[in-house]
Formats: sequence, structure tokens, C-alpha cells
Amino acid sequence: MSNTPSTAARRANPLRYIIMAAVAVAIAIAGYFAFAGQQRVPDATFTLLSGQKVSTADLKGKVYLINFWATSCDTCMKEMPQMVQTYNRYKDQGLEFVAVAMNYDAPMYVANYTQTRQLPFKVAMDDGSAAKQFGNVQLTPTTFLVDKDGKILKRYVGEPQFAELDQLLEKALKPA
Repeated sequence: MSNTPSTAARRANPLRYIIMAAVAVAIAIAGYFAFAGQQRVPDATFTLLSGQKVSTADLKGKVYLINFWATSCDTCMKEMPQMVQTYNRYKDQGLEFVAVAMNYDAPMYVANYTQTRQLPFKVAMDDGSAAKQFGNVQLTPTTFLVDKDGKILKRYVGEPQFAELDQLLEKALKPA
């Protein structure tokens, strides 16, 4: 049996593929750890119920929460009083909050809920673009905690663990 180049190449192929796969996995793992927790907030503009516009650029230098919600979402309605309490507890330390109603929510319902519950923070109606810019948000509630540098510290899908959120806020709001 002669060792022709084609036979040797066939023997090397499985090992070559295993090595290439291992290198790809190593690069992926290194990338994940290098960039984990480093996600930046997207450039987005929110239209408030008042008609005023607020952008993530306007919020740079501040710690803020972006909360995607809907009046038809039971979990959103359940968490909203705690969101109000969280905002009221930290607003004097500089916390900003934008509650972004999903594009399928009726503006009349959002305005009514905002008024009757006297929501103390900014409330915006999304035309669908903000949800797309924030990673195609479809599930409500989805809340993003953003630090002063525009880094997303945490993304909550569903109701946040409020004790954890409080700890993250206290750390992020500390003077530098």
C-alpha cells in the first residue's frame, strides 16, 4: 500500500476540521467574554405623550431605565407600581426613566393609564423603531438599565428582580 498524497490528505482532513472547529470555538468564547456586558445603548429617539422628543444621546451622562410595556400586558400592569416606587426612590440621585409603550398599544389607553396613575416619569409611544433598535423587543415588559457611559448594565425580560435592580442602581448612581 503506497502512501499517495490523496490518502494522506484524507487522513489529515478529520483532524484539520477538528482543529478549525476548536479554534472557532475558542475565538467565539474569547469574543463573548471580551464583549459580555459591554453592549452599548442604541441611538434611539422616543416621542413622549407631550410630543416632545427624547433621545438616548440626550440621556448620555445619566443612569436611566428604558421600559418597553403595554397596557394590555398583565405583567406590565403588575410591575408598574414598583417601577414608580423605584423611580421615586432614585430620581433625586439622578435616575431617569422612559416608559415606552409598544406600537400596538392604543395611544388613548396609554394616555389614560399615564394620567390616572400619575406616572411620574417620561412616557413615550413607540412607532416600532425603538423596539427594533433595542434588539427587536417583542416581549413585554422588557427593561434596560443603562449607565452614565451608555452601557447596558442589565436587560430584564419580564418583571425585574427589584432587589437586584436596586443594587445595580445604587452602584451605577454613585458619584464617580
